[in-house]
Amino acid sequence: MGPSVVTLFLCGDVMLGRGVDQILPHPGDPELREDYVRDARSYVELAERVGGPIPAPVGPAWPWGEALDVLERTAPDVRIVNLETAITGDGEFAHGKAVHYRMHPANLPALSVARPDVCVLANNHVLDFGRRGLAETLDALAGAGLRAAGAGRDATAARRPAVIPVGDAVRVLVFAIGMSSSGIPPSWTATAEQSGLAYVPAPTPEAAEALVRRIRQVKGPGDIVVVSVHWGSNWGYRVPRAQVGFAHTLVDGGVDIVHGHSSHHPRPIEVYHDRLILHGCGDFIDDYEGISGYEEYRDDLRIAYLVSVTAGTGRLAEVRMVPLRVRRMRLEPAPQEERAWLRATLARISDGVGVALQPTGTLTLTLPPGTPAGG
Repeated sequence: MGPSVVTLFLCGDVMLGRGVDQILPHPGDPELREDYVRDARSYVELAERVGGPIPAPVGPAWPWGEALDVLERTAPDVRIVNLETAITGDGEFAHGKAVHYRMHPANLPALSVARPDVCVLANNHVLDFGRRGLAETLDALAGAGLRAAGAGRDATAARRPAVIPVGDAVRVLVFAIGMSSSGIPPSWTATAEQSGLAYVPAPTPEAAEALVRRIRQVKGPGDIVVVSVHWGSNWGYRVPRAQVGFAHTLVDGGVDIVHGHSSHHPRPIEVYHDRLILHGCGDFIDDYEGISGYEEYRDDLRIAYLVSVTAGTGRLAEVRMVPLRVRRMRLEPAPQEERAWLRATLARISDGVGVALQPTGTLTLTLPPGTPAGG
C-alpha cells in the first residue's frame, strides 16, 4: 500500500470489566447483582474450567495476547475500539440492568497497552455505574491521553467526533452513536444539562439524515468518516432492514465506514457504493468462556479487522481479517480449522462479497466487480 492509503484497525466490544478486571493487577470490588452470579471471580473460575489456570495477576497485555502482535505487524494508522466497560471504583449499580461492567481505574494500562486512537463509549455498559462512573471513565481516559467518542459531559460533547490526524493532509473523523436495540436505556441520553451518550432511539430515515447533517458540518475535503454504532441483539445473523437502510443513508451522505457492534459474534459484511459496512464485529475481549447456550455461533472466535481506504476519496481498497480465539481470557491465534469455519460462515451470511482464506491464515474480502483497488 502506498501513502495514499489509510489503514484502520477496528474491533467489536472490548469488555475489560467483571472477570477480566479480577485477573488484572488491581482488581476492583467483585460484587455483582446478576440473577445467578454475585461475584465476578466466578467468571474467572468458569474460564479456568474450560481453558486451564490463569496466572493471575496477569500483566496489562494479557487480555490482548496475539492481538498486540497483529497490531505491531500491520501498523495500522488508526485504532478504534468499542470500550464496553466503565472505568470506575465509584458510582452505584444502575437500576433495572441485569449485567454491570466496571474496571478499576488502576487497571487502565490494560486498555492503553493497545494504544487505541479512539475509545467508543456509546454503548449499553458505560453508564452501568451511573453518571459518577461515567465522569470517572471520562477523566481516566483523558488522563491517559485517550480520545473518547459517543459520550460526554453534555450533548455537545457526546455528539462531537473524535478527530485523528493522519500525516499532514488527512483526518479520520469518528462519530459514535448507540441505539435502544442494544439495550441502552433512554435515560442515558446526554442533554444540554447532563452527561450521557449520543443516543438514537431507532434506525429511522430521519435519524440517519440528522446524523448526516451533523457530519457535513464538520467534514472537510479528504476527511475519512467512520460512524461507530452500537445496535442490534446479541445473537443471530439476521440484520433488520431498517438497520441496512440506516447504514446506506449514512454512506449516501458521505460516510466511508460503518462500524457496527453489539452482537457477541460477527454479523454480515457489506460493501455498498465502494464503502464498507460491518453490521456487527462481534466481541473482542470479554469474560464469556465457559458460558453455554449459543455454541453454534462460536463466540470464542474473534476478528481483528484491518480496513484500508483511499485517502482523498474514502473508497475501500482492502479488507483483511485476522481470526483469533479466546482462551484463559487471552486472545491467541485461531487454529486453521476455525479460520476455515469463520471464512465459510462470513461468506454464507454476507451477500455480494466473497471471503478468502490466505495461506498466512488471514481472511480477505473479495470486493465486488467494479470496486477500485487502492483508488
